[in-house]
Amino acid sequence: MDNKEMKMTIDQIPVPKDKVFEAINKGLNKTTPRKKTGKKGLAAAVMAAALLGITVTTGFINPAVNRVLAKTPLIGGIFQDFHDAAGVELANQHAVTQLNQAVTKNGVTVKLTSAYFDGNVVSITGFVDKGVEKGHNEKGEVSFDLNFEDKNGDHDPWLRGLSHGIKKVENGYNFQWKMEWPYPSFKENSTLPITIHNINGIKGEWKFDIPIQQDKNRTIAINQEKGYPEDGVKIRIKEILTAKASSSIVYETIQKYKRENIEIEAVDNKGKVYRFVNGSTLEESKQEDGYHSTVRKGMTKLNSTATSLTFYPYLSAADPKVQKLLNSKSFTLKSTRFNLGLQVNDVTQNGEKLVIDYQLKGLPKNLSEGKLETINHNLKYLFWLVDKEYLDKIDPDNAWPPKNHGIPFNKVKMIDKEAAHFQSTFDLSGEERIENFKLENTIMLFDFSSFVPSKELKPITVELPGGEE
Repeated sequence: MDNKEMKMTIDQIPVPKDKVFEAINKGLNKTTPRKKTGKKGLAAAVMAAALLGITVTTGFINPAVNRVLAKTPLIGGIFQDFHDAAGVELANQHAVTQLNQAVTKNGVTVKLTSAYFDGNVVSITGFVDKGVEKGHNEKGEVSFDLNFEDKNGDHDPWLRGLSHGIKKVENGYNFQWKMEWPYPSFKENSTLPITIHNINGIKGEWKFDIPIQQDKNRTIAINQEKGYPEDGVKIRIKEILTAKASSSIVYETIQKYKRENIEIEAVDNKGKVYRFVNGSTLEESKQEDGYHSTVRKGMTKLNSTATSLTFYPYLSAADPKVQKLLNSKSFTLKSTRFNLGLQVNDVTQNGEKLVIDYQLKGLPKNLSEGKLETINHNLKYLFWLVDKEYLDKIDPDNAWPPKNHGIPFNKVKMIDKEAAHFQSTFDLSGEERIENFKLENTIMLFDFSSFVPSKELKPITVELPGGEE
């Protein structure tokens, strides 16, 4: 059989549309919790990604499947380009709002083409013409400086969960912005104002008002709590919200130590694995029993036939920074919570360079090359030098050394990997500096947190009662 006959034969194969999209969604969502991760799970994920690439981009391999995708509403094509399975599913349900809003400023036209709001996620797609190539970015790169709801700068809550995709097309670029709904409660119908301030450095005010619509979520109340006294942590699973193509979970953590990070993975009683995306912090407070944080995270759509869900929490512990005035050549620092230490052998200033020679204590023996590379990389950020008179100026909620009175970066050199012996060099005349630098007026802060591996906590199994409308 020659290629032409083979193509004609394959092209006659009937392909059920619903099954194709179900397979794509399953492939994209099929990952395995860490406890069960293995080569088979990885291979399945890779194969799923490969399948998606074949069905979307390769006409010869399976034209019958491509024919099914071609019958997707036209707007669904951009979701295929950005591997947004939820968008493809919503396009097939006619649950995507098609837009035709275009604004031209300074020779650059931006056109917004679609919007959807499903579960916790808002998606907006659009097109920017090739006039953007007159900007400062490299060809093929497009960056937007934008805000939502007439907010300003980085204080815009929509920016915390913003991700974007760019694809070169004829005469310009298609793009997708995906944001997490940043507020505790939802609005089924609203308008989202958007202002683009510049694109690739080209200034302008591209303004849009985008209709955001979503059917009411189905809510499953759970309110189940599990405590981990040894770690000073409690986790309370509060509720699961399910929309047309996705779900989201709301849970609360109560922690003895501030800034600890808790991630979760889950699998239901049918064996379906759920992936979670970065979420929105709905509420934070300090109470008598610890630091409370309520989070909402997007997740794979809940299996409607599942009767229970098992969550696998992982704790990344926080260790308060330790500090020492640099008024001596050698000293030892110890972690507040863990059996870790920093032995400083020498502190030397050579003109505009400060060199700290040190060894890490308490690390596991026989560290792999990969672990050593990670340590070597992290050490660039784990030292802070701060003017002692400005130490109390560091904002605990947005920790960063005060401008012109702190140095947060250094260059690392590994001296002896067996002895975990390193040197860190600080540029005293760099962009981040300390005015009128003197060793006896400078405090060194060190963070041991990144040397503590994440800890798997005992799983939490919850029953899934009937939904509440």
